[in-house]
Amino acid sequence: MPYSAHDDRNLPLEKFESMLKTNDVYFFDTEDFQEIIHHYLDSGKIALAKKAIKIGLGQHPGSSELKLLQVEVLVFENRFDQAEALLEEVEMIEVSNEEIFIQKANIHSKQDNHHKAIECLQIALTMAEEKADINSLMGMEYLFLDDYEAAKDAFVRCLEEDHLDYAALYNVIYCFEFLEDFDGAISFLNDYLNHNPYCEVAWHQLGKQFMSKKMYKEALASFDFAIYSDDTFIGAYLEKGRVLEKLKKHNEAIENYEITLTLDDPTSYAYLRIGICHDHLGNDELAKKYFYRTVHEDPLLDKGWLAITDFYFKKQNYQKALYYINKAINIDSENVRYWKRCARINELLHFYEEADMAYQKTIELGNYELKTWLSWSDVLLKMGEYESAIHCLHQALEFYPEHSDLEYRLAGMYYMISDSIKGDYHLKNALKQNYDDHDTIEVLFPAVFKRPTVKKLISSFRNV
Repeated sequence: MPYSAHDDRNLPLEKFESMLKTNDVYFFDTEDFQEIIHHYLDSGKIALAKKAIKIGLGQHPGSSELKLLQVEVLVFENRFDQAEALLEEVEMIEVSNEEIFIQKANIHSKQDNHHKAIECLQIALTMAEEKADINSLMGMEYLFLDDYEAAKDAFVRCLEEDHLDYAALYNVIYCFEFLEDFDGAISFLNDYLNHNPYCEVAWHQLGKQFMSKKMYKEALASFDFAIYSDDTFIGAYLEKGRVLEKLKKHNEAIENYEITLTLDDPTSYAYLRIGICHDHLGNDELAKKYFYRTVHEDPLLDKGWLAITDFYFKKQNYQKALYYINKAINIDSENVRYWKRCARINELLHFYEEADMAYQKTIELGNYELKTWLSWSDVLLKMGEYESAIHCLHQALEFYPEHSDLEYRLAGMYYMISDSIKGDYHLKNALKQNYDDHDTIEVLFPAVFKRPTVKKLISSFRNV
């Protein structure tokens, strides 16, 4: 049955969608159109929002509210010139409408002109009765400018108007944390809690600040208050579990993690932490059980695969460790931590070609730690790939110039390929930098160390 424009039993959205289906024409007031358009914008249905704006302006051509919604869509589509022209048209009619300046700020923000955006928002503040949303927008603009002090002040003003604006609360704490002002965050949260003593979010954030300062007993009390304020607050149980781990109370930590499994769908993070706790307690079978559950729940969680791998690695069961790290690599071949583990395990199993490939992949993925270069060159040495090892070590010197560990290895490699001139050069460099580590030559290159010329060169630096 077609909707009547006077049928008050039906919501504006239902009437509008019925009109689109039947091609009937119904009349809506501007508030109805605003409700409809906001619904489509919030749902990401831009085409329908545009259609509603077009029909709305056809029925209410002078509506500033609908024109401002049209501006919002134009800005979303990066059609800034048209948006600005329409804003000028609206401003001629309504000079004191804060939404005009909010949209101007939006345009400037999308063009990375954040200072101008802030100027517009400051004008909007002078016109608005409710200022919380504008302060929130201003806070975000300051964040774009990396001005965390000003951003923090803006979000604090949001909370002054609406103390339950948890997004603003999180942003205030984010600013404190970025500024590494943990004491300031604690002071702010304590003051906030004096006025809002049952705010579980604030207690939770306070606990995290105490955690950052390694004040574990205070953190534990904060998370307990968060749970007291809301006994279904999963985040508080998880954080409490982490504190209990720090305090070596692994059985109590497990109890808190297990509570989260009853409150909602199990999370891989909870399984992982339970597994780690059992590992610390020496409950090997339970540790394995929960590590397996971790990767089953979320195969993309690298910490799960690393936990299983490290579990077997510590047991010196390198074959099983290799099996699981290879499974992890098959899922995510760009994870540098997987390749580092893979390289080390293959090396311990004397699978030097596989270790060589894994170390090379580790470097390709941007891991330039000294230990990685040294381990890779040592594998190449065991393979007898002296030229490749020399190339590897010269690459490493670009990141760690004048490092004796690299110089000693380069000296040994050059001696191995009978290039005594370069061998002497790098051995002298190494001895100048760190004479005490000259036993590196003896350990890695025993045949080279026995050479009289090498012994003589090392002895000549003994008292230098």
